[in-house]
Amino acid sequence: MGTQRTQKAALGTGIVTAIASSLCCITPLLALISGGSGAATSLSWMEPFRPFLLGFTVLVLGLAWYQKLKPVPVQDNVDSCGCEVKKKSFMHSKKFLGIVTIFAVFMMAFPFYSSAFYPDNSQQTIVTDQQNIQKVEFKIKGMTCAGCEAHVKHAINALKGIISIEVSYKDGSAVVQFDTSKVAMKEIEKSINATGYTVVKTNKIES
Repeated sequence: MGTQRTQKAALGTGIVTAIASSLCCITPLLALISGGSGAATSLSWMEPFRPFLLGFTVLVLGLAWYQKLKPVPVQDNVDSCGCEVKKKSFMHSKKFLGIVTIFAVFMMAFPFYSSAFYPDNSQQTIVTDQQNIQKVEFKIKGMTCAGCEAHVKHAINALKGIISIEVSYKDGSAVVQFDTSKVAMKEIEKSINATGYTVVKTNKIES
């Protein structure tokens, strides 16, 4: 019974920490789906703790697998009457542990594929006057993963007159090329801020 309790605690902890390690990237997507974009960065403060959460998840799942795979003493297979102990439930089976492990891996890797959940909403922009083309770098505070990049890009692409976008959470920036006759720099900045991230500086880039 003690081993089963240890396994159950390890599984529960593993699931919680796996989800927690990716909340900073899950939140922007949920905010986009629900329309509450302002909540996008509410859990970005957890990003520095991500390596520790990942390590702890691997540790507790490793403990659960160790408990499951280690040899079981003969006396643990029979009760006090010498009768064979009833077969363990599905919740204590290797199959269930495997499902939990796959789910945990799926959640831990979420930041690497989260951008796939953002639909492509880019629009074709026909430029009639090359003098109207402007390129601006927006320095953005709050982005922590590829999901954040996709969220910002999706918000900017919703505007008319956007020609190209390059977003980097590592650099904390979005370089946007646009047609000033169709969209203003302030509109782009407002669109970024509406996601929950914050534009802290803008730099015009000479062509």
